[in-house]
Amino acid sequence: MTVFIIGHKFHFETENLCRMFFPNSEIKLQYEHSEIQGDNVFTAMQSVDGKTKLFASASIEGKTSESTKYIDVYTDTDAEYTLALCLFEVLREITGYTPAWGMLTGVRPSKLMNKLIDELGEEKAKEYFTDKLLVSPEKTQLACFVAEVQKPIVADNKPNSFSLYISIPFCPSRCSYCSFVSHSITGSNAKKLYKPYLDLLKKELEITAMYAKENDLRLESVYFGGGTPGILSAEESKTLINTIKDNFDMTFCSEFTFESGRADVTTAEKLLTLKECGVDRISINPQTFDDGVLEAIGRKHTAAQAVEAYNSAKETGFDCINMDLIAGLPGDSLEGFMKSIDTAIALKAENITVHSLALKRSSTLVARDNAELEQGTLASQMIDYANSALLNAGYVPYYMYRQSRCVGNLENVGWCLPGKECRYNIYMMEEIHTVLAVGAGAVTKLKAHGENYLERIFNYKYPYEYNSGFDTLMERKNRITAFYNTYN
Repeated sequence: MTVFIIGHKFHFETENLCRMFFPNSEIKLQYEHSEIQGDNVFTAMQSVDGKTKLFASASIEGKTSESTKYIDVYTDTDAEYTLALCLFEVLREITGYTPAWGMLTGVRPSKLMNKLIDELGEEKAKEYFTDKLLVSPEKTQLACFVAEVQKPIVADNKPNSFSLYISIPFCPSRCSYCSFVSHSITGSNAKKLYKPYLDLLKKELEITAMYAKENDLRLESVYFGGGTPGILSAEESKTLINTIKDNFDMTFCSEFTFESGRADVTTAEKLLTLKECGVDRISINPQTFDDGVLEAIGRKHTAAQAVEAYNSAKETGFDCINMDLIAGLPGDSLEGFMKSIDTAIALKAENITVHSLALKRSSTLVARDNAELEQGTLASQMIDYANSALLNAGYVPYYMYRQSRCVGNLENVGWCLPGKECRYNIYMMEEIHTVLAVGAGAVTKLKAHGENYLERIFNYKYPYEYNSGFDTLMERKNRITAFYNTYN
């Protein structure tokens, strides 16, 4: 599909809207007039008789549509919105599909809802979602519900608050849907990188702690993510956790999360070590409780093993456990997904995070199953069931985000029993305070308190780059102090 961008600079929003309706099409942006061949979208802006004319048209698989609107006084905000509205109308007419999230393409709908509630009040904020962004009443209410649950945690944030993220980019095997920077530990290259990586990770933690102390930052939460942190041995986990406790001031840290991840690496010994080291929240993520679907996506464990790992964690004393489930996995059915949701609820997992399958180009699933999974109707039915079942079981939605290329243009929502919210997820997704991140693929986000300004420091993406370029990477972290000198 060729998308023409003529006379305007709103290519980002234009491309995202096209991807919303055609998530798996290859999109080529064209900035000059040329002969139009094949499927195409045409967007243009020009001045006509003192007004700004916004125009969008599309020709897809023999169907055509166009829309024209005018604005009297030009501003970037009005022009971008009006052009997006033209394009949305055109694509909706051609496809016959109305996205439940309307024109909203951002990944953080609850952050926008929080902002609008602060500025306009709840009712006006909801009207903005439904009337201006054309979001469905159900999704609008969901975003509002999330914003309400987050309020007390957001209010606890201090000007010098921060969270710590530790990246473990290794897994026991790679799942077909995965687009993260992670390496199967069974590979020879990963095995060579693994030990040096952990040694350097320990060193980066020590350096990062120095910057936290230098700038009088207050640690609120710690999160081990991946990859699969559960790949670490009990002793390796203990070493890294003790490095954190020995170097960071833990006085105000109210949450320590460790993504144990998969049942095939979760053992009683590891769980006991994590508990003894002060971890108070873990994730055991089955993704589905259907053995056939688990096999299809490359998971090397059964549903029974996931339940066993969960029960073992409970016996060890963990009282806040998250379980991830994914709607839209290949081979799954509505009945199968409903059973997975019901199983997680029956286990009384304190957190249940429901993801919509994202068909990322860096995953192997796209190349193999792209055609079969293009339609999101089934995934939408799955999400509807999850929302209803979780609400009826007493869970509340406490954080949410959206991804590009999601089947059905749906969302990911973290649900929890009241009082069991993962604070890190809220801090990170709502971009409330600084997150200092260590490890390959990690991104430090420096947040200016009281301002809508973020600055990012990117670590090298892959473990081999991280290992070989560690000294250069540490030079980048000098920016932490420079940032706080500027914004304090």
